[in-house]
Amino acid sequence: MKKLVRRARADADVMEALDYYLTNAPEYVSGFIDALEQAYLHIQKRPTSGSPRYAHELNLPELRVWSCKKYPYLIFYTETQHQIEVWRVLHSSRDIPPTLQT
Repeated sequence: MKKLVRRARADADVMEALDYYLTNAPEYVSGFIDALEQAYLHIQKRPTSGSPRYAHELNLPELRVWSCKKYPYLIFYTETQHQIEVWRVLHSSRDIPPTLQT
C-alpha cells in the first residue's frame, strides 16, 4: 500500500468542511471524518479505481477523483510511483474545474 500525502490545500479544504459541520450540523462531524478516512484508505489500496473524469479537461492525465460515501465531498489525487498525493477535497456542488485551477 502506498503512502498517502495530503497537500496543504487539501487539509485546508477538510478544515473548511469541518468548520461548516461544527457550526451547522455537529452531529455529522464524526461521520464525515470516518468517511474521509475510509475514502483515503480505499484510494491507498486501489488508486486506479478513482475516476479520471477531470483529467482531460484540466490537462492533468494522472488526476483522479473519488467520493466520500454519504457525504458530498470529492477527493482529487494523483498517484506516483511511491505515493498517493491528495490535491483537494471539494464539495461536489462546486464548479470543479475552475476551483482546481486555483
